[in-house]
Amino acid sequence: MTPGHVAYGLRAQYGLSIAPETVVAWERGTARPDARELTALAGVLWCSPEDLLAAVTTLREYRVGRGLSPDDLARRVGLDPRSYARMEETGQWSGNDRQTSALARALGLGPRELVSATGRDAELAELLRDAVTTRWQAHVRPAAKLVPLGRDRLEDVLQRLHAGYQARTAATYGWSDQDGGDGEAAGREYLDRVLEHFWALAGE
Repeated sequence: MTPGHVAYGLRAQYGLSIAPETVVAWERGTARPDARELTALAGVLWCSPEDLLAAVTTLREYRVGRGLSPDDLARRVGLDPRSYARMEETGQWSGNDRQTSALARALGLGPRELVSATGRDAELAELLRDAVTTRWQAHVRPAAKLVPLGRDRLEDVLQRLHAGYQARTAATYGWSDQDGGDGEAAGREYLDRVLEHFWALAGE
């Protein structure tokens, strides 16, 4: 389909006056369709809105991908629509445990997607850095509040994450300066990518 065909489909099927140039801008990533336009575009292209979102990371993108309005999702989660709208706008989730579980069910989110969609990546990364550089056992409970993994599984992942960091920094205690420098560099690199290591160990 050419951009002109897509624009015609949007107008004929959904009553949207979208210029072919706008369709080209969407394809190139220089402009983004709003929620209504994205849903219509998916209809014209015979796919789901989720298929058109290259890298879904935000609450809004997950919601649109599921074809839910903000009010619909707020009701499913048990939130006032205005409160949910503020969370979606700021990218900072402040729902309680029950609401967070309901959000994951409504949007079909796994643990990794849930942490990302609720804007908790940075918070989790900081907690993990503390866990691998100190006593990991003290960080199980705080991590469990951020990541919906079973306690046994979470303990296993944190223990292995801690061991991985310690193994990389062990060279720091060697006799040569070169070994020490290598260990410190490896440790810094591990901390920089601690979130990736965590999800890899968690199988996400």
